[in-house]
Amino acid sequence: MTKTILIMKKRLYTLILFLSVLTLFSACSDDENPLPNPGDYTDALTFFEDIDFNGSVLISKNGDDILRRGFGEANKSGGVLNNADTKFRIGSVSKTLTGMGVVQLKRDGLITGFDQPLSDLDADFPHGEEITIRHLLSHQSGVPDYLPFVETKAKSGEQISPEDIYTLIKTYLSDTDLDFEPGSSMAYSNTNFLIAALLIEELSGETYEDYIKANVLTPLDMTDTEMGTDEISGEQYAQGYNGNANVSAYPIEITLGAGCWTSTVGDLEKWCKAAMGDEWFSADEKELIFGGEVPAESTVFGLAWFKSKISGKTFLWHGGDIDGFASLIGFVPESSGVVIALSNQQDDTAAKRNSIIETIVTKEL
Repeated sequence: MTKTILIMKKRLYTLILFLSVLTLFSACSDDENPLPNPGDYTDALTFFEDIDFNGSVLISKNGDDILRRGFGEANKSGGVLNNADTKFRIGSVSKTLTGMGVVQLKRDGLITGFDQPLSDLDADFPHGEEITIRHLLSHQSGVPDYLPFVETKAKSGEQISPEDIYTLIKTYLSDTDLDFEPGSSMAYSNTNFLIAALLIEELSGETYEDYIKANVLTPLDMTDTEMGTDEISGEQYAQGYNGNANVSAYPIEITLGAGCWTSTVGDLEKWCKAAMGDEWFSADEKELIFGGEVPAESTVFGLAWFKSKISGKTFLWHGGDIDGFASLIGFVPESSGVVIALSNQQDDTAAKRNSIIETIVTKEL
């Protein structure tokens, strides 16, 4: 009975995540707090004020700033204001860094390619001969999301390590089918990137944190990006809120590879500029990671990045949500346009992020 309930919870959770991608550009604001009509747009500053954005924003195009500033409070009890240097938990935007870590494994010769089966790297992983590294990074593995299994325990104070979660998933799959045949469908699953992070550790002999620092953060001078901690303190860090309530810090130890980083708009601008430039990724790597053409007004998922076609423009991006925080990074390669929006107010998150994407890409980038 318990296992049946867990399966039902997991499938409902996956369905909700999948539907959130399908409805990315649907109208999803409520009547009590309507979002601005893109047709009424005047400028970026007014737009973010009108949507009551609380956080930090950076918008640039061809190397010139359009907007770089904070909005609202980083700490409501202390009266500390957000600014362009405030640090935020970035949630699933962390997946883009993990994806880069796996690309580096390939560069280092530690994996043979992205179609290498998981069974080559862990012979005991159930269904591992069917699941490839590409399936993990594109959410096509069929491996269930671990959060419904461990979130309640972790929030209650029980110590759960990434290795514990990995063992739990392996045990669960030992007598249970995958959600679908790998490669036949897509379902957003944090487990994919936790597995990827643990593979980075196993194959490199380094901690995930050290490997990402050495191969991404240090080369790009991303000095304000760090692994999150369970306790958030200090004026340089934003506190997370839902409504007026301070949200307890999410147990960061259960988000390895999937949502574990803290950063600033300035550091994430460096990451976006590197990703869209010609020096960081080779042409073959870009084709692999970002994929080919996208139909008009559609969204697809490559390897750790979403790719959308908005008003005729190609927009490569990722969003993130973690208790009390919401994030967005993205860029338009054709115009060297970048938008970073990090918020410590998790209210109407999907509606605001969708509005930012549609409006800023259309009007500014």
